[in-house]
Amino acid sequence: MKEKSLISKNIAEYCQVTQRTAVQWINEGKLKSFRTPGKHIRVNRADFIEFLKKYQMPIPEELVSSLNTNSKKKILIVDDDRSMVDSIRRFLQRETVYDLEIAYDGFEAGQKFSDFKPDLVILDIKMPGLDGYKLCSHIRDNPENKNTKILLISGVINQNGLQQIKKSGANDYLAKPFNNKALKIKIEELLGGGD
Repeated sequence: MKEKSLISKNIAEYCQVTQRTAVQWINEGKLKSFRTPGKHIRVNRADFIEFLKKYQMPIPEELVSSLNTNSKKKILIVDDDRSMVDSIRRFLQRETVYDLEIAYDGFEAGQKFSDFKPDLVILDIKMPGLDGYKLCSHIRDNPENKNTKILLISGVINQNGLQQIKKSGANDYLAKPFNNKALKIKIEELLGGGD
């Protein structure tokens, strides 16, 4: 499998700088990059690692391990709405670059999370029992899960909900109903961009 390239947002997060600084490094030629046909900036992971070495910056372990393996990114889909889960799963299976696991409630998701160790959790907020906010907080309570990305989804996201999303430790959110293109964009942003 071809390794996903990085976007400036990913580089900024890895280096703990602003996205503007990451773009400046690219524009100054310090960090080798390329542009997609749509004029989007992308950086190959190997080029980014060389940049980190050159400037004696720490190299995140997941970058090194991602270069050394051809494993697919793992996504755990969690929603009590089976038709929503089936829709997301069918779309992502067509992408053929992800290993997928599903859960229909927060408790099942917690168990599958431990066994599956996903790179991304697509998580519905409103579920009976253990809701998305609580599960997200539970995942974030364990420092070993700091690199796991969490995308919360919900039909109702108001100002209070946005604050709860941030407080829970989620990386991003997507309002229902959403189309496949919007979902793909969010996933690529969270998992390291795409070509």
